[in-house]
Amino acid sequence: MIGYLTGKIISRKPTQILLDVNNVGYLVNISLNTFEKISETEEKVSLFTYLAVKEDSLTLYGFYSISEKELFEALISINGIGPKLAQNILSGISVDEFKDAIISKNLARLVSIPGIGRKTAERMLIELREKIEKVSDQNIEKNNFNFTVKDDAIAALVGLGYNQKVAEKIIRDVISQNPQITLENLIKESLKNLSK
Repeated sequence: MIGYLTGKIISRKPTQILLDVNNVGYLVNISLNTFEKISETEEKVSLFTYLAVKEDSLTLYGFYSISEKELFEALISINGIGPKLAQNILSGISVDEFKDAIISKNLARLVSIPGIGRKTAERMLIELREKIEKVSDQNIEKNNFNFTVKDDAIAALVGLGYNQKVAEKIIRDVISQNPQITLENLIKESLKNLSK
């Protein structure tokens, strides 16, 4: 089983990366969240990996953080969710937001992920309730941060016309630098970063 790769980036797309590891090219499927974390200037990257084995194919999935890999494994343990759909889910929501949605039973947030219907979202709420606690907190925002503040800030930016995905990323970056920030300052700092 291939659990971890470090290699030179040969090519990158939002859902795939080609890595040269000791002159062997590994085609690795990645989520948009992992793609965003890989800097344009990086020549080498290290990814946690999961090898999906089927009768007719071997498919490698890569993750920037161990928590994303653990969530991927929890997702594919659910009946009806395969690796491709799990990759799609991880592209539509960050690990910390997903954990929060499961813990707070936020069905609407899960249904808003592209490719996820109501039945699948309900199944995730039921089956992941206990497993979600085992997903590592590595690379997750501070647990004591008030998620209502974060959600209100995202809603404010979306209300101003910014793309939700972009708003979530900017707010996540601001919170990681200042976990105790107030709602007003979070919106101000996010707007500053968006205007750069």
